[in-house]
Amino acid sequence: MNAVDTNILIYVNDPRDPAKQAMAASLVSSLTDGVLVWQVACEYLAASRKLEPLGYNGVQAYQYVRDLQQVWYTVLPTWAVIDRSEDLMSRFSLSHWDSMVVAACLEANVETLYTEDFGYSDIDGLKIVNPFKSP
Repeated sequence: MNAVDTNILIYVNDPRDPAKQAMAASLVSSLTDGVLVWQVACEYLAASRKLEPLGYNGVQAYQYVRDLQQVWYTVLPTWAVIDRSEDLMSRFSLSHWDSMVVAACLEANVETLYTEDFGYSDIDGLKIVNPFKSP
């Protein structure tokens, strides 16, 4: 299973960088085994507000999350995710929200998390891939 971080979903709907938009859209549409992490969905809904001046509104953002829910498995948070995130924050110097996403992925047995935000290629067996970085 694969998951994407909030920034990937934002790029799908942000026309300001057409190259990243195309790459993000291609990645998201290719993930037939995608996982929508609850924290990512919530962050996306909040962060997508910055796209309002570009014509992307809240109705569209909520519909996009609903569309993803139809094709991807949704991972809801548990208390174990909170406990694990605390450990990840201290060991990897992650922000609270990044550690929550990683912990949720680990709990759901996600194999790969696509993001451009992390400086790690692996966290406790979770492969971290920046889809915009050349190999």
